[in-house]
Amino acid sequence: MLGTPITPEFHSIEEFAKIIQTKTSILLSSEVSQKIVAGRKFLDDKLKRTEEPIYGINTGFGALCDVKIENEFLVQLQENLVRSHACGMGETVPEEVVKWMLLLKIQSLSYGLSGVQLSTVQRLVDYFNGDFLPVIYQQGSLGASGDLAPLAHLSLPLIGEGEMMLNGTKIPASDLNKKMNWASLKLQSKEGLALLNGTQFMAAYGAFLVTKFERIIEWATAIAAISIEAFDARLDPFHPSLHTIRHHKGQQEIASQIRKWLKGSELINQPKKAVQDPYSFRCIPQVIGASWDVLQHVKQVFTNEINAVTDNPTIFPDEDLILSGGNFHGQPLAMALDYLSIAMHELGSISERRVYQLISGKRDLPPFLVANPGLNSGLMIPQYTAASIVSQNKQLCTPASIDTIDSSAGQEDHVSMGANAATKAYRIFENLEKLIAIELFTASQAIHFRKNTATSPQIQQLVNDYRNEVSFVENDRVLHIDIANSLKFLQEYSLRLDNE
Repeated sequence: MLGTPITPEFHSIEEFAKIIQTKTSILLSSEVSQKIVAGRKFLDDKLKRTEEPIYGINTGFGALCDVKIENEFLVQLQENLVRSHACGMGETVPEEVVKWMLLLKIQSLSYGLSGVQLSTVQRLVDYFNGDFLPVIYQQGSLGASGDLAPLAHLSLPLIGEGEMMLNGTKIPASDLNKKMNWASLKLQSKEGLALLNGTQFMAAYGAFLVTKFERIIEWATAIAAISIEAFDARLDPFHPSLHTIRHHKGQQEIASQIRKWLKGSELINQPKKAVQDPYSFRCIPQVIGASWDVLQHVKQVFTNEINAVTDNPTIFPDEDLILSGGNFHGQPLAMALDYLSIAMHELGSISERRVYQLISGKRDLPPFLVANPGLNSGLMIPQYTAASIVSQNKQLCTPASIDTIDSSAGQEDHVSMGANAATKAYRIFENLEKLIAIELFTASQAIHFRKNTATSPQIQQLVNDYRNEVSFVENDRVLHIDIANSLKFLQEYSLRLDNE
């Protein structure tokens, strides 16, 4: 099958994401296949020439690591591991995130340092290329011994158990095997552990969110520019000299983007009545810029992780070593996800404050941005909705990475809770999109009342395109529909901004 070869290293998350976003098929290159085969052969040979217990290969797992397992039971040991650990609960993992998990697991196993069979990795490739997505649940991982429960659900179909999503329908994995004329795999020594150990649940959420957050920062900046125009705010706070002397790259980047959005505006250059603007307008570069800086750090963490081997133990054929360590521990990811959550929240928090200012009857704008307030409530309640969502995000921003619970009879006595950090961050992002959509709705309504003075061509084009989907609010109507359409517009529309 033709497709993109799995490579020894992806240089960026964007390169990795492109495979998923474009639905590109992948294949195992001859180099990768040779490494996987060589790794498996090394492990088989090692087991033949040693009687010593090797963790997870011929022993029990976790607190049962001292229990030696005889060779005739090694296949059963691995299948029992997968079955017993598949106890996830809660909502199912979004299908796009499952695609990330599959690709990340394939990439991790492709180094030949996990001792798996080539047929096992190839079956995962078949799942990825066919959009055959294992049903995985969001709850169950402590983010330390790898994402055990979620990865067990990812792996169950390999042995003909569990469930799969096929064209939006949940079916037994055994039915997929019949449809594809596939035999269930017989996992060999260490394979179950290699599949279950690893950070692919946390890493999938994190890398996915990095790509999404990068786009929403662009949107937050563009919509902030509309709000600046609508509020008749000043251009001074975005002058490059101000940001050069503070040195933060994100601050400089966002100020530059705002200037690009405002370029050519008559409205921004008209005389201003107010000497200063509220912080939610004046400090846009400092706040959004700080989140931009966080994104760069978090992106590097997850770029490292997408190229990582994170199962345990790890085999090193060239050094004749099998080492048991802790590469499955999710602390780097958990802390990065908590940091990302705060960065996402702050974008939503300052956005809601601009919404509040725009509806407050200031700067010659009508109260609640409606021509006949009193009879009409106008955009009063969208701000309530935004405030509610912001408050929920504040609660969700409590760090997961500071928590730990003793597990496996004390063998696993410090865990990262990175999986909880991941699912919380995902909810915060979903909330952030709604908050930015509410500001888009509000700012586009407000700028209507400045129509006697021209805004910039690029802002006008964006507002015009938006108006094709969401009309100006003349009188009260069901605003849920408008907010939902604003969210859809934000998710589907491609921003265009020429360079200065």
